Amino acid sequence: MSEETLIPKHGGYRNLKSFQVAQLVFDLTVRFCERYVSKFSRTTDQMVQAARSGVQNIAEGSQASGTSKKTELKLTNVARASLEELKLDYEDFLRQRSLPLWERQDPRRAGLIARRCKTADEVAAWVKEQHCGQENLGGLCGQNHGRHGQDTFQSTQSTPLSTTSNKSSYPEIAANAALTLLSVACALLDRQLEAQAKAFETEGGFTERLYKIRTQKRSLQSTKSTKSTKD
Repeated sequence: MSEETLIPKHGGYRNLKSFQVAQLVFDLTVRFCERYVSKFSRTTDQMVQAARSGVQNIAEGSQASGTSKKTELKLTNVARASLEELKLDYEDFLRQRSLPLWERQDPRRAGLIARRCKTADEVAAWVKEQHCGQENLGGLCGQNHGRHGQDTFQSTQSTPLSTTSNKSSYPEIAANAALTLLSVACALLDRQLEAQAKAFETEGGFTERLYKIRTQKRSLQSTKSTKSTKD
């Protein structure tokens, strides 16, 4: 009979796809707020903190899973709720500025997901490509807006929204790009929560595992004692 481990392998959150996408969204949100939201607005702090909460709680939940499946579930759910809050902030940004919210079937969403961007710079480059296509500027677009979409998620200093041209499609594309990645992160977390709930139902938590291991140890000691008496 193989012995069960009291504290199973845990952590490893950096390998979770949900963590990777949430971290990318966090990086994008920091840049987005620097570029499009006033630094004096509470919205900036709320959006950045919601994005950070998503990342941190995925990590904390993964780390806590070794001794508490209940805590893992709770923290993963907090991460999911934080990202849902962030989605609403991005949607409000678009609505309040009369910018379109892309439909789920919009091919640009599928295109961004298929790109499998790993960094904020890669997303910014994609946003720049979409902007150039909408504005039909061809090669001039890249010259006017710099390398890797300087006017999208990258900026050297905070720029108030009022200085942004109303004709620019950058705010629309940047916000919808973040929303697309947020949808991916939320879908991954939904599946993660479902798997965690099933594991908790079938395997139990730390208390159940401790009982199993104690029972296993006693059974092993009893077997050894019986064998020793017979010898």
